[in-house]
Amino acid sequence: MKSNAIHVSAKVLRNLRMRQDILRCSFDIDAKPDRKPLSNVTLKTHFIEDFVSDAEIIESLGSPLIEKLPPDIKVSFEFFPPKTEKMQTKLWSAIKRLAPLQPRFVSVTYGAGGSTRERTHETVARIQNETDLVAAAHLTCVGASRGGVDDVARRYWDAGIKHIVALRGDPPGGEESYSPHPDGYGYASDLVAGLTKVADFEISVAAYPETHAEATSADADLDNLKRKIDAGATRAITQLFFDPDLYFRFQDRAAAAGITVPIVPGLMPVTNFKQNANFAKRSGTSVPSWMYELFSGLDEDPGTRELVSASLAVEQVKRLVRGGVSEFHYYTLNRADLSYAICHVLGIRPEGDDEAI
Repeated sequence: MKSNAIHVSAKVLRNLRMRQDILRCSFDIDAKPDRKPLSNVTLKTHFIEDFVSDAEIIESLGSPLIEKLPPDIKVSFEFFPPKTEKMQTKLWSAIKRLAPLQPRFVSVTYGAGGSTRERTHETVARIQNETDLVAAAHLTCVGASRGGVDDVARRYWDAGIKHIVALRGDPPGGEESYSPHPDGYGYASDLVAGLTKVADFEISVAAYPETHAEATSADADLDNLKRKIDAGATRAITQLFFDPDLYFRFQDRAAAAGITVPIVPGLMPVTNFKQNANFAKRSGTSVPSWMYELFSGLDEDPGTRELVSASLAVEQVKRLVRGGVSEFHYYTLNRADLSYAICHVLGIRPEGDDEAI
């Protein structure tokens, strides 16, 4: 295996870092004490094949500054039910900001142990009744009998809500592990099967590129996803991830297991890196070491942090689009600006905006 060292500008470096289909790159950067932007860095390239010609390297650097993305990209957004009047105002501000983008659907989460059941229902019903959005409700197995869950599902159907995100759910606060309700649905696959008997719902389920924290193995976790699909789910939405390669590897494994429904990448724009990293840790999502370096020193600099976050999010979706992804699900945390900016880059804009371009 050959290696070489070339000097490239920081802008070209950012371009190369997203082109790992050609190169596997490791970076030696002499960080400056005053943290000023680097004018150039040394890039050590380790070629996947015996060699990559200079012409191929030049070609990889010669792509347009702004790539033309496919016109059929779709998005959906996730919100959580508000606890206070202030949070209610923030939620509806986010909904109104994102609604003109005409997402495929918007979903509302269900608190641990079913703790937000009524607030979830109220929020979903209001979205359904007061906007033109397609609302989807999260529903879990936790803390309720089958009859109770079925009743909630019927209420949704009667309110015009035809899409359910079916989840096992997290244990109630204070409990370390999940225990099925004695008269309830045991797991998400059971819930999916039950929902198909209640009404003709569109059903989405969760998928885990890095394996569910409680799964005995990656293969066992994939088997569980297959059970949910076989029970009637029509779409899987992944847990958040930061490395697109994790998604692509998972997608390949799912296809090999006979899973043919869409597996939609679930993405979380980084609004506050420390909070996002803690959230990721709790959900079993790995945070690449380079992200810690990228956001280092920006805790008290929200303006710069937001610019870095937007750049990172755009590069992530561009990489996924190049790999054939055409649908994305955004965990908004009830904040609209970053998701809106990403959608703008993806070409998803309010109707009539393109006429002015």
